[in-house]
Parts: sequence; C-alpha cells; structure tokens
Amino acid sequence: MSTPTADLAAAGVSIWLDDLSRTRISSGNLAELIETRNVVGVTTNPTIFANAITDKNNTSYDAQVTELAASGATAEEAVFAATTQDVAAALDVFRPVWEKSGHVDGRVSIEVSPDLAHDTEGTVASAKELWAKVDRPNLLVKIPATKAGLPAITEAIASGISVNVTLIFSLERYAEVIDAYLTGLERAHSADFDLSSIHSVASFFVSRVDTETDKRLSAIGTDEAEALKSKAGLANARLAYELFEQKFAEKRAQDLIKLGANAQRPLWASTGVKDPALPDTLYVTELVAKDVVNTMPEKTLEATFDHGVVSGDTITGGYEEAREVFAGLAALGIDFTDVTQVLEDEGVSKFIDSWHDLLTQVAEALEAQR
Repeated sequence: MSTPTADLAAAGVSIWLDDLSRTRISSGNLAELIETRNVVGVTTNPTIFANAITDKNNTSYDAQVTELAASGATAEEAVFAATTQDVAAALDVFRPVWEKSGHVDGRVSIEVSPDLAHDTEGTVASAKELWAKVDRPNLLVKIPATKAGLPAITEAIASGISVNVTLIFSLERYAEVIDAYLTGLERAHSADFDLSSIHSVASFFVSRVDTETDKRLSAIGTDEAEALKSKAGLANARLAYELFEQKFAEKRAQDLIKLGANAQRPLWASTGVKDPALPDTLYVTELVAKDVVNTMPEKTLEATFDHGVVSGDTITGGYEEAREVFAGLAALGIDFTDVTQVLEDEGVSKFIDSWHDLLTQVAEALEAQR
C-alpha cells in the first residue's frame, strides 16, 4: 500500500524534517523516518538546537558539556562543537540517501550565527568555518536572505559551499537570491570548481505570511477582507515557483546547467499550520510540484502521513488565482512589501533571541561543571 508521504515523494516533493537532536539520531528515530516517512533531509535552526540542548529530560549532551567545561570552552565554542557534531552524525545517516538521489537529497542544514545576519564578511567566515568543520559533501550551510546575506551567498557558492538560503518572504528578494546564486556559480566556474558538486535551496516561508496578512485583514474586518484570509501564503509560494521556472529556463541559468550546475530548488519552510481552523496539512498538499522541498515539523509530517491527500501538482495551475489574491489585498490597502519586511525583521530577531537563549543556558551548564 502506498502512503501519503510516498505519494508526495512520487509527485516530486522532497520531504525534509524540520528538527534534529542527538537523541533522534542515536535512538534510530531519524533512520526510521527515512524508512517509513520518506524523509530525505533535515533542516535545523537556532531554536531547534536550543530546544534539544536545553531539554531537561535529554542527557545526551551531558558528557560533552562536562568535557568542554574542563577544557575551558566558551558557550559559543560549546554550541559550535555540539551542533556540528549532531549535524555531521545526521549527514552520515543520510549518506545512502545522498548517493541514491544523485547527490540531490540526503541533505542537512546548519545555520551561521544569527548575530551575523547583517554582517556580510562575518557570514562568509562563519560559512567557511562550518563547511570545514562538518566536512561532509551533503551539508548545506544556511545563510539568511537579508541584504547583507546576498553577497555572502554569492561568496559562499563561489567558494564551492552548498547553501540553504533562509528567511525568504518576498518575490523581489527571491529574485535577488537567484541572482546571487547564479553569480556565485559563474565565479565558481571561473575558479575551476566542479559546478555539479554545488547545491542550493531557497527557503520560502509560508505560514508566517498568512499569520501577518490575516492579522491585517482582521483589522479591516469587512467581508472582502475575511474572504482573503489564509490565501496569501499559498499564493506567494505559488508565484515563487513560477519565478523559479522562469529564471532557470533563461539562457544565463541554462548555460550554467550545461556546464553541470544544479538549479536552486525552492523549499517551503514554516509549513506548520498556525490557525487551528485550517487543515493541518494545508501547506503540504497545496504546494505540490516537481523539484521542490517541503521541510516539516514532525507534527505536520505525521499529519501528512496519517491523512494527507496528495492529488498531484497543486501549484502550476494556480498562478492567475494567486495574482488575483494579491490584487484583492492591494485593493484593500494591504501593503505586502511592508508585510514581508516585517516578517524578515521578525524572523531575524526570533533567531537571534533563540541563539542568545541557547548561549545563556549553555554558559550556565558549563559554569555548573567548573
């Protein structure tokens, strides 16, 4: 019998889990999800690691914290050691998937320090340090799509580093991300890198778009506003996929692909449904097309496996309807450029807060061992 996650994979969607912990790896749970839920990758972020490392019921980091405390490590050094160890171990679990997929999937992402979101040079240095430390060909280094992040993406790609571009909310910024990627590939080719070894995904956030837009629609309160609720996130993602199709069909991208380069796949992030009135698989089953990644919290993954209905491509036929959604929002006075800027600022801020919370708690754990 086929399962909804198997159907999703057959439709061209790569299922990645938006979570990682040392226990998940050591218990065999990650391998089980690969086998039973068609999971072919993992994404991480500071919040995920903060939850894993500071979980009072999780003792899997205790021995390493004791060792790091004895060596005099700082909180930053301890977090770097713990997270890179986890990611390297997960990458080893995914190595057969990486091989079987022709090096497309079997990927695990690790993020540069959120404190560097507006520091181009610092981001590049952090990306190179993470790439060298983890030392696995199926790694993706996460770089945020801030203005300062764009040249860092180019520099990382030009250096042969595979990149997960994160925190993309607007089509305008997505176009800049694609340009940054292609520019990096052009520079990598000039430096004689093997372009086929460089991979990238562009992480387009979905549910947060609805959360912010719906808040503004509620403030308007008309029937027209109510009718547009919970539509902006899907519309935005569908138009992002249209842009992906257009940009990678153009001569510039095709010339690089002929040289062995890979298209930068769209990745749907923030796919957990925030509004309990909505179907819990909405941002999965309504965003199906070939060559996309959907990274899901475990709750969303299990909901999809249990009762997701995969009915083939639910993106490419919806471009005009998506444009109508944005026309309706504009008619109501919703400034979508402001929506996406607020979301980018909030996204960076949330990751910084999680990062500092993690550093504080690790510092306390280190101090307790000294």
